Amino acid sequence: MYRQLRTRVRTIGVWCSSRTPFLFEHGNERPDTRIGIGTDGAEPMYSSGDGRGRAMQAGDDAEYVACSTTDAIVAPAYTMTARVLHWLTAFLILAMIPLGVVIANEWGGSRQESFYDLHRSLGALLILIVVARLIWRWMHPPLPLPDDIAAIQRFAAHVTHWGLYALLIVQPFCGWIATSAYRAPIPVFGLFDLPPIWPEDRAFSEQLFFVHSLIGAAIAGLVAAHIGAALYHHFVRKDRVLMRMITG
Repeated sequence: MYRQLRTRVRTIGVWCSSRTPFLFEHGNERPDTRIGIGTDGAEPMYSSGDGRGRAMQAGDDAEYVACSTTDAIVAPAYTMTARVLHWLTAFLILAMIPLGVVIANEWGGSRQESFYDLHRSLGALLILIVVARLIWRWMHPPLPLPDDIAAIQRFAAHVTHWGLYALLIVQPFCGWIATSAYRAPIPVFGLFDLPPIWPEDRAFSEQLFFVHSLIGAAIAGLVAAHIGAALYHHFVRKDRVLMRMITG
């Protein structure tokens, strides 16, 4: 709803109830920190009330703009479920990597077998969470990265994300097969044991555990790159890429 005054208005500022400013110039929309209406570059005055935004400027070059309160609602980049699953995955990975280093080097002492059991239990849980994440992402795809991120950075982000997804599916099954071939038990938090899924073959088990360690190192590298990129966006670029996974 508009009320046109005597002069031709070239710039219209809109302040919606969500307090998200936009500046419209000659039909082109772009974000801006200014809100107001004017033809002479004067700074506007602001006021708001009962679900409508109003921009005011002294003199005749003024106009009132009404804005629907629902127009400014923006969907989060990631749903709450996606964010919870992400941080559960992060917690499990950051717990399993040092556990894997300890048990591979037999640094656990008298608790070595307990560390093995915990590592296997977390791996079994990780399978469920990663599968749930993939299903949820397919049903609720996140918003794309901001347009101002360079194409090479977008490519690197996609490679890192999907590389992690792939390795996080392969790694627990690799450990499950290797443990099955060794014929060691696979307890899940002391509640039950996973069944063996491979015939007993100690030589094959040793080879597969070596592959398991290499995949673990690859996961650690991708996680480090992922964390480094998130911190770069937050502290250097100062954008919302990291906050998308914290607040949406």
